[in-house]
Amino acid sequence: MSVELLAERLEAARGKLLLVVTGAGVSLASGIPTFRGGDPGAVWANDVMEMGTCEFFERDPVASWRWYGSRFARAASAKPNAAHHALVALERWQAARGSFLLVTQNVDGLHRAAGSRELVEVHGRADRVRCSRDGCELGAPAGSLPRSMFDDTLRRLLDDPRPEHLPRCPACGANVRPHILWFDELYVDHRDFEWQKVFHACDRGRPVLFLGTSLAVGVTDLALRCALDRCAPAIVVDPAPPDLPATVDVIRAKVEELLPAVVQRLGA
Repeated sequence: MSVELLAERLEAARGKLLLVVTGAGVSLASGIPTFRGGDPGAVWANDVMEMGTCEFFERDPVASWRWYGSRFARAASAKPNAAHHALVALERWQAARGSFLLVTQNVDGLHRAAGSRELVEVHGRADRVRCSRDGCELGAPAGSLPRSMFDDTLRRLLDDPRPEHLPRCPACGANVRPHILWFDELYVDHRDFEWQKVFHACDRGRPVLFLGTSLAVGVTDLALRCALDRCAPAIVVDPAPPDLPATVDVIRAKVEELLPAVVQRLGA
């Protein structure tokens, strides 16, 4: 029944914007741990609320890079799974009927690798870095660099974690940081996060489909609140969803199993 329900909701998106918001659960089948304490390898147990902050980076950039280095290495070797590929097919299907936007909280790049085009990586990208100094041309609000430029430096840092091995900005010499949104930062801090585009999409999406997310961050809060305020259909697909209002359609399923079946049902 869950396949039929979701297919029915998506069919109703003809002539409208289909807004999809994905979280870490979409990449779990690719071998990337989520942040939830109940999932295998979850990183909440590693004090991510403290370590995933700009304040922590400024206090101990070596420890910060060591923590992120291990996670980024896992993301670099991961491959898109069936959920990522199904979303590419869903985007093509919807393009002939209306409009589509995929907003992901994930920084692993797997949606891009699968071929998603109408995509906002609202929490940044693991494959890019930027200068940590305010006002530098290679830092916020618009600058960034490929992380691959610093591969050798980062390997040296992880092998021998000392401050003198930190990657440095080629423009000003300040520390280089991951190009991601930390918990003590704002979505508007960098143009790459495309917050205005996300904000307007949340006001237009009908339906709004949440995949593999615990709805515990700012972008999911905004998208759900906007959908409920506009009485727009909201659908959550997750094996262990949070408590939600009765007006939200909840499908307890793994995204990588449900979504390909739905795409097949739609003929996409």
